[in-house]
Amino acid sequence: MTRPPRDSGYPAERLTPRALAWERRKRAVADFWRVYARNRAGVVGLAGLLLFVLLALAAPLLVEPEGLSVTGAPGGAYEPPSAEYPLGTDNFGRSVLDLVIWGARISLTVGFLATFMSVTLGTLVGILAGHFGGWSSAVLMRVTDWFLVLPALVMAVALAAVMSRSTLTIIIAIGVTAWPTTARLVRAQTIAVEARPYIERARALGGGHRHVMKRHVLPNVLPVVLAQTTLLVAESIIMESTLAFLGLGDPGTISWGGVLQDARNAGAVSSGVWWYMIPPGLAIALVALSFTLCGRAIEGVLNPRLRERQ
Repeated sequence: MTRPPRDSGYPAERLTPRALAWERRKRAVADFWRVYARNRAGVVGLAGLLLFVLLALAAPLLVEPEGLSVTGAPGGAYEPPSAEYPLGTDNFGRSVLDLVIWGARISLTVGFLATFMSVTLGTLVGILAGHFGGWSSAVLMRVTDWFLVLPALVMAVALAAVMSRSTLTIIIAIGVTAWPTTARLVRAQTIAVEARPYIERARALGGGHRHVMKRHVLPNVLPVVLAQTTLLVAESIIMESTLAFLGLGDPGTISWGGVLQDARNAGAVSSGVWWYMIPPGLAIALVALSFTLCGRAIEGVLNPRLRERQ
């Protein structure tokens, strides 16, 4: 006697293919979150990340533009933390808390945009190299190796020094130097996907290169790309802060690295003005840690072997 089909919660025969695909996506997201929520470190990292994003979005509502001006700041220079200024003031009398909140906008924006640029370039190179193979793959991988062996920070400094000092320059400098790792990972995943039987069936049914890469390869490498993205955002934010600290950022914008550079130039280290240096550095460390925890948790969800070890 055959077993009746299990109730799926919705009449599948009444759903259109698009609605059925949407239901499957919702269930996949629900399953993903259920497994992700078991990782306490990942939940803590996600909470910290949401806090920083909310602060960045609410910065125009929390910070008065006049308080960021070097000429119109209401406070006195180097005032220690108090009820009026929880993190003290800088050498211009600006609230360090306001600088940290406002600086989150630039630092997170650069981190996200530079990561998007880097991941897009790395994914494109990795899929093309893994799919076509042959001499084209060899050329792409040699270029990738060349970028990989060179220190990314040194290359970013060189690009930022040659181009004009702006936020866009920082994004480009980070984006064109941080993609080789993603390209290597995506190429390896693409080769593994191309060896599966349904790829041969797709080609036998007339699927061209574009169809195979778009419909079969790309959806299977996206989990790797997602995990790599969360890790690259943290790296991009640290690199942006480093470039700004070295004086290669836009002097007209406020970022965490720029605040640290201003503190160094103002002699806060020798003067013992710790409240001017610690908050932006701590913000950089916390947001990088949050992204890293999220990335490790996502990697554990997408990789069953890592999930078993947890």
